[in-house]
Amino acid sequence: MEEGTKSKKTIFVGGIGDDVDEAVILENFATFGDVIEVQLPPAPTNPSNPNETKHRGFAFVTYTSPADAQDAIDNMDLNELNGRVLRVNLARPMKGPTQAAGNRAIWESEDWLRKNAKPLSQSGGAALRGNPGEGSAEPEEGEGGDEDNAMKE
Repeated sequence: MEEGTKSKKTIFVGGIGDDVDEAVILENFATFGDVIEVQLPPAPTNPSNPNETKHRGFAFVTYTSPADAQDAIDNMDLNELNGRVLRVNLARPMKGPTQAAGNRAIWESEDWLRKNAKPLSQSGGAALRGNPGEGSAEPEEGEGGDEDNAMKE
């Protein structure tokens, strides 16, 4: 099955409460068509209570047909489930390699650096760093180097 076709059959259900599990989601969303899968991504576990199982507050529901997925969106978006207002829309595929980095800055990725960063000598940064021969930032004699500052104090 093509990835684009599959994504149009999968919906995102956001805003679900802690008391909702996969069975509750299946029960409420199966009325719109045949559900293939319900995914409820787990939250990171609490080290002080490893037996505690929580989810991240959203789920993905995959239907057998795009029409069923659209029916679920049309009927469940902004409706309540156990006292919480749901946001329901088509699930979008995860973004490329920047998504895998998590909370890291984009320039921490080696791929990004290879594509976008210039060598220091070409970027003009060498002059700012004081590399000899490329616009040295060292003070000339009489311009107030460390020795001059030490004498003035």
